Amino acid sequence: MTVRSANVAAAARKITGIVVAAGGYTSDEHLVAETGGKTGERVSVTLKIPVPAYQSVLSQLSSPALGKQISMQQQATDVTQQVSNVNSLVTSEEAAISALQGLLKRAGSVSGLLQVQQQISSNESTLNSLLAQQRALDHETSFATVSMNLVSPVHKVVHRKKVTQHGFLAGLGAGWRALRHTTGLVLTALGAVLPFLVVIAALGGIGYAGWRRFGRRKGSPTTGPTPAGPTAAS
Repeated sequence: MTVRSANVAAAARKITGIVVAAGGYTSDEHLVAETGGKTGERVSVTLKIPVPAYQSVLSQLSSPALGKQISMQQQATDVTQQVSNVNSLVTSEEAAISALQGLLKRAGSVSGLLQVQQQISSNESTLNSLLAQQRALDHETSFATVSMNLVSPVHKVVHRKKVTQHGFLAGLGAGWRALRHTTGLVLTALGAVLPFLVVIAALGGIGYAGWRRFGRRKGSPTTGPTPAGPTAAS
């Protein structure tokens, strides 16, 4: 059953009170707090209700006082054959153990005594398993299981309409925002180009220095041995 309630925590407390008053109990409860503006809290409860009180409790759980019922699904499982088979097996095992205990008293040898004791232990283990199944089936046929989901109402997200302003102040604000945006774009472009400019300037400086050095070497006169002149007579 799924119920939409304005206060899921309060509704969960009321449900627990109804079930306990009828002799049942809560076997599981899970709270989920959802966000995102769509839903609020969600509580999932698993209830165990005595079969004789099932219909009356179900009517109370479907009451509008707990919230608006969104969906409900019921199903029943027939376990009559299973209960009958388990009960029959329990009776057979108990009879077999009684017979083995009678043989144990009349065992004539130690090996025969040990063999009977081992068989009794095996049968007792099987009997304990069958008794556990019997108790589970008895509980299943004595209590009905109700799974309830309590959800909070859906909250609509309100979108505010943007108001367009006109006038000198509105134009000034728009111009200032455009100037900041343009300045930001220019600075971003300059920051992206600046590393390349630095590299180009460095390469240009190196090329210019090399060109000047080469030009100086090409323009200087070639030096050679100086010819000997006439010597003055003494």
